[in-house]
Amino acid sequence: MKRLLMIVAALVALTAAAYYGLIWMITQPAPPLKAGPVIDLSQGQIQAGLDRDNPEILQVNGIPFAAPPVGELRWRAPQPALSWNGVRDGTEFGAECMQLRSGSGEFLRDLLNGLGLNAVQRHLATVVLENAAPPAESEDCLFLNVRSANIGSTDLQPVMVWIHGGSHQSGAGSQDPYQANQLVENGVVLVTINYRLGVFGYIAHPALSADDPRGVSGNYGLLDQVAALAWIRDNIEAFGGDPGNVTIFGESAGAQSVTEIMATPLSEGLFHKAILQSGASTYNANGLETAIDGRLTMHEAGLDFFDGLVDTDASATELRAIPATDIIAHIPNKMHLGGYALPTVDGVVIPKLIGEAIGDGSIHNVPILAGYNADEATLFYPSIQKPTVLVPEFPDALADRLALLNEIYGEADAASLVSLYGLDDPETYQKAETDMLGDDLFGVHMRHLAAKNAEQGEPTYLYHFTRVPPSKTQTIGAFHAAEIFFVFDSHSPLLALSEDDEALTDAMGLYWTNFARTGNPNGADLPEWPHYAEATDLWMTFNPSIEVKPDIRGEKLDILERSLVRRVADAVPQITPPAEEVLAASGGQQSAADRLEP
Repeated sequence: MKRLLMIVAALVALTAAAYYGLIWMITQPAPPLKAGPVIDLSQGQIQAGLDRDNPEILQVNGIPFAAPPVGELRWRAPQPALSWNGVRDGTEFGAECMQLRSGSGEFLRDLLNGLGLNAVQRHLATVVLENAAPPAESEDCLFLNVRSANIGSTDLQPVMVWIHGGSHQSGAGSQDPYQANQLVENGVVLVTINYRLGVFGYIAHPALSADDPRGVSGNYGLLDQVAALAWIRDNIEAFGGDPGNVTIFGESAGAQSVTEIMATPLSEGLFHKAILQSGASTYNANGLETAIDGRLTMHEAGLDFFDGLVDTDASATELRAIPATDIIAHIPNKMHLGGYALPTVDGVVIPKLIGEAIGDGSIHNVPILAGYNADEATLFYPSIQKPTVLVPEFPDALADRLALLNEIYGEADAASLVSLYGLDDPETYQKAETDMLGDDLFGVHMRHLAAKNAEQGEPTYLYHFTRVPPSKTQTIGAFHAAEIFFVFDSHSPLLALSEDDEALTDAMGLYWTNFARTGNPNGADLPEWPHYAEATDLWMTFNPSIEVKPDIRGEKLDILERSLVRRVADAVPQITPPAEEVLAASGGQQSAADRLEP
């Protein structure tokens, strides 16, 4: 018996040693990239690194695409990138942009729990997250990263430019899910970018507008994105990329950014195709000096935000002198202004409501591939707690919630929504509201954009991603951002993939890169993906089987779209008054068109 106990004890010790050895291994930082060739850019020479998994692929990281937006350049349009002497290290990522990081841990825990991981997987994932070194961050953050297997070739490849999500408040182009090789191995040059976030990227203020040559403020993050595209146009051939074949793509706020780039006249000629994963700024109704009912103007919101940091009449110089850490620390005091650290209709950078521009075809219409996921709101509903974001608050009682739907949508459409989603069941209404919220936040916008783009004669392709995590205990379904890991093939090693999942990953990577190459996602050995048109309403579904299906959530989206179109129409005269009113109010000063050039 004693011998048996000794054997058991030894086995337990060996298992523990192996387990904690595994933890030690997976929490070690990745080794430095091995040095690759030195690349000549107009700014100077930069050292490339060899990718760890595929040495045929070169990584060139931390490339400045604009001057550091610090000091006198804080809250200004990005200025041209500076040159350097010697050889710059391109094997390390540049700093992430300043952002409020509190709250992300709880979100990640909800995600881990929702995936249905077993106890060992959850523990390993938690250890990795808790032991991860915090990323370097700085106001000096306007960097991009390039992955290419085509450097030195005269046969140029399509360029895909990834714009990360994060509600315009967080994230970075250097984050792990975007640092993978599938797209590059399919024959494109991949660029990931940073852009200014939150208050640093989107705050407006009368003093900043007065100090700007164009008389506007805000939209700095969008201007950074445009500056990155201009840098890519001028420099991407050095990486084997074709400046005449650029696809912008992003997810969530990154996809919203795609529509914002499409809506600004400053991006003319800088991109040629667009992929939008779960996001469009159809109903971004912030106005610089105008506001819809119940909202602040962006100037008013800026004055409110800086209250407590500087005097009300502070100059632009005084605003730029506030330490960045003080600004970040002040954000929790002003959480009611979260909806104002976003792009704004200023008549110059964004001339009109983006929903209006989508509807009348005045955006840069290009070939589009777009879609959303089946369970977009599972990670958001616990904090939002309502089926639509069209009103700021919902009452607690179910009867009162249903009555409010009548006010928002009208009795007939509200009754249909209640029936279609099952919103009146006291036992399951929260699940029903979660389903509706996902369609309200994402689905209706993606279908509306696709239909309007197709009306303009541009090739358009629409998808619905419905693959759920394989665990029987998962609770989040095809959650927001789940498709990213399939597009990039950046799956976590903690999550086992089936053969069907691996095939889906390969197929999505090919669809995306085929589209970037030709404007058509189809290719050999792939199920045929038809053009989208409102009349046929055909979607490609990924589940992980790949099938074309018509009329995805058609009745639901029809009702939500009617409301969306009404909302945009009601907001237009409040945000962008007729030109004669603007001219009279300005005393005959410069028009928006005259102010396009800084």
